[in-house]
Amino acid sequence: MRSIFHASCVSCLTAVLATWITTNGAALAEDSPVDLNMFEVADDLEVTLWAASPMLYNPTNIDIDRDGRIWVAEGRNYRRSKLSPEGDRIVVLEDTNGDGKADSSHVFVQEEALNSPLGVAVIDNQIVVANAPDYIIYTDVDRNLKFDPAIDRREVLLTGLGMANHDHSLHSTTVHPSGRWLFNVGNTGSQFKDRSGSEFFIGSSYNNRGDIAGRPSTDGHVYVGAAAFTMKPDGTDVRVIGHNFRNSYEQTATSFGDVFQNDNDDPPACRTTWLMEYGNAGFASADGKRTWRADVRPGQSTPVAEWRQEDPGVMPAGDVYGGGAPCGIAYYENGALGEKHRGMLLTCESGKNVVYGYYPKPDGAGFQLERFDFLTSNPEKKFANSDFILGNRAKDRDDLRTDDLEKTFFRPSDVAIGPDGAIYVADWFDPRVGGHATEDADAFGTIYRIAPKGFQPKVPQLDLDTVEGQIAALRSPAVNVRSLGFTRLLDGGQESLAAVEELLDDKDPYIAARAIWLLPQLGEDGVKSVTKLLEDDDPQTRIAAFRSLRHVDNAVLKHAAALVNDPSPAVRREVALALRDVPFDKCHEMLVELAKQYDGADRWYLEAIGTAASGKEAPLYLALRKDAADPIQWSPAMARLAWRLHPPESVGDLYARASSDVISTEDRKLAIDALAFIKDRSAAEAVAALAENESSPELAKHAEWWLKHRSTHHWQKYGLITVDYRKVTSKPTKPKKGFDPSKLPTIEEVLALEGDVKRGQKLFTGKKAACASCHKMHGVGGQVGPELTSIGKKFNRQVIVKSLLQPSAEISIGFEAMVIVTVDGHVLTGLLVSDGDPVLLRVADGSNVPIPADQIDLKEKSKTSLMPLNPALTAQDYADLAAFIRPQP
Repeated sequence: MRSIFHASCVSCLTAVLATWITTNGAALAEDSPVDLNMFEVADDLEVTLWAASPMLYNPTNIDIDRDGRIWVAEGRNYRRSKLSPEGDRIVVLEDTNGDGKADSSHVFVQEEALNSPLGVAVIDNQIVVANAPDYIIYTDVDRNLKFDPAIDRREVLLTGLGMANHDHSLHSTTVHPSGRWLFNVGNTGSQFKDRSGSEFFIGSSYNNRGDIAGRPSTDGHVYVGAAAFTMKPDGTDVRVIGHNFRNSYEQTATSFGDVFQNDNDDPPACRTTWLMEYGNAGFASADGKRTWRADVRPGQSTPVAEWRQEDPGVMPAGDVYGGGAPCGIAYYENGALGEKHRGMLLTCESGKNVVYGYYPKPDGAGFQLERFDFLTSNPEKKFANSDFILGNRAKDRDDLRTDDLEKTFFRPSDVAIGPDGAIYVADWFDPRVGGHATEDADAFGTIYRIAPKGFQPKVPQLDLDTVEGQIAALRSPAVNVRSLGFTRLLDGGQESLAAVEELLDDKDPYIAARAIWLLPQLGEDGVKSVTKLLEDDDPQTRIAAFRSLRHVDNAVLKHAAALVNDPSPAVRREVALALRDVPFDKCHEMLVELAKQYDGADRWYLEAIGTAASGKEAPLYLALRKDAADPIQWSPAMARLAWRLHPPESVGDLYARASSDVISTEDRKLAIDALAFIKDRSAAEAVAALAENESSPELAKHAEWWLKHRSTHHWQKYGLITVDYRKVTSKPTKPKKGFDPSKLPTIEEVLALEGDVKRGQKLFTGKKAACASCHKMHGVGGQVGPELTSIGKKFNRQVIVKSLLQPSAEISIGFEAMVIVTVDGHVLTGLLVSDGDPVLLRVADGSNVPIPADQIDLKEKSKTSLMPLNPALTAQDYADLAAFIRPQP
């Protein structure tokens, strides 16, 4: 694969390099590495080349400063690469003559410590660099755009944020409309202290950080997986605003304070979503110790299981669009594109060669997201060389021509809005993305500009020593440029008030929202102005007003009480979120009233109520039960509230519903599900009793699955079901004695035969091949190996046959076998689905085997697939299986 793609990539790059000229010591790109006509964008817009290598290399992240200069974090040393022994760089690019192309490039800083930094933000003369595990601030004291350690300052503001040179670690910073800094860390795990002394423990089974998974942070809450934070610019008062992502690359905040993000996946369930404050995105278990594969329920699809959409305490997944590799994200509020494109969410999908667009619409207590291609080089959607493509090999695809392949080289890594109002997209440009790998040895990089046709760039000159200049900065399309105006106006205090209040009447609602956030921080008169907006006709304005008042801690409970019966569920959602850390005795009336307004269907609203009830689920449940004493007569809303809250006090009621034959089977299953999330022994015993209910075999089977599943962790100590790992036979796959692998049919022999779909299906589900014992296809089969339903649509027959005959040649990501040797010499092999205590190993029969952590002597990945070689199968059998997996059209 490398030789094929590298050759084509080199030939392409060579043609580009031949067109470069040097002007005043700076490389100037005269041509694009891809044909610009290849791109599709809205009819009123055009794509132009702004910069290309050697002005920059492998851009991981970009930011744009007040003068329109683009700052680039480079990743030439990404993972296995070491193209820059001197370390990676932060580079500054500029269009000095205003012709719409960069003509100047220089290095701000390069040092050995920089190893593929994944974020750069320019906030005045502070250059914030995400270089895991360190959060670094370079202060350009003399403002000459070059770091000089003799003059300028370098400070590690925070450390302990993920793993060095790992893209599931620390990412970029943007300024929130409140003035706080917004950043995130992927799920390699974080253990750090902020500058206030608060300590955070955020781990999961990923990267073996089960040691801190489930451990409360200083604020008393448990956060797991990847997480997003805000903090004051000095590194104090860090707050978690969302967690349990897999690897969200970046967040973007609108001027109303709504945060949106994308998130990577275990293929195929990438997604874009609105991030509700404190939201749990569901990738790992609530304690962080188990992967989603450990908890897959019978019949669940991968997207539902992976994002735990049927678990209480997990927010809705948003727009789940399948496999991919999402990267940078931005929100377009104002600028050169005009009102038509106002309010557009943009997210880079490097795996699918596209920048997706959305116009988020308020929908109940959440947002509706309808996806479209804003910018793409690959409208035919013939993808190659991404993790969601088996083997990542385009040469294994029989539907890709050379021109198709070139369209897959566009790998958008970040998107940003400039102070000129145009949109800029950074392109990593590589035949390969994902799997911690690259194929472009030249580390080529590009930046494209998207703007109205015939656009002439004009960057406003800002006089930040005047109120007028500060207001102009606050109005900027560029998010971190806005912070310059915000900070200076805040410093001005009362003198800034009148000018900021005028913005409340701006025809652009996003600009008005920026004023809403700033005014309460200017003093009591600003608080009064914003308090009036709690009665505004627009729900989004009321939300922004409440958020800004809450930010300055101004009479939060008083304002919450005034909004508790607001007609908008989104406004009431915000009230609920504000109650998370308020004791029950101080908010019980509001909390009960908010819960009673749940309609039984809005999952966002339900999760907001659950968040508000954190640590006070039992008293809220008992208060609601006063008006719903008979569980058999519960409304759909009360049934869902009990499911979400599930305190031990609800066991009797839930058991009554699960046992009743007068309510629907689905409602009875919901009650069993709720019981399964209660750790108390009474819940375990209730489910055990339901598993023996002979009058309803379907429900008994449902309860039995939960009983077996929970007995490997939460209910293990109750001894209702015990699994002794010493009685499990699951050793590494070995050929049968006397079996000669060379006697297997060759790939060529199988390809020469015509397969039969019906015979292949019989083999797949039967005992001879027994494929369905591990693999699911069309809803039938096990959960040990990858699902194969759509695999035949992606790969040619040769790839399918090779994977059947040579299963260890290339193992799908996430399905690598783990070999565990216990202290008493017992050897087990399977999929590691939980790295807690006990460790859970999924063995060949699909069951999860618990192994006490103190009984493990050795644990290591195997290079051998769990899929055994089968000497009983003939060449015709393999041809039939391939025909079933990949039927001909």
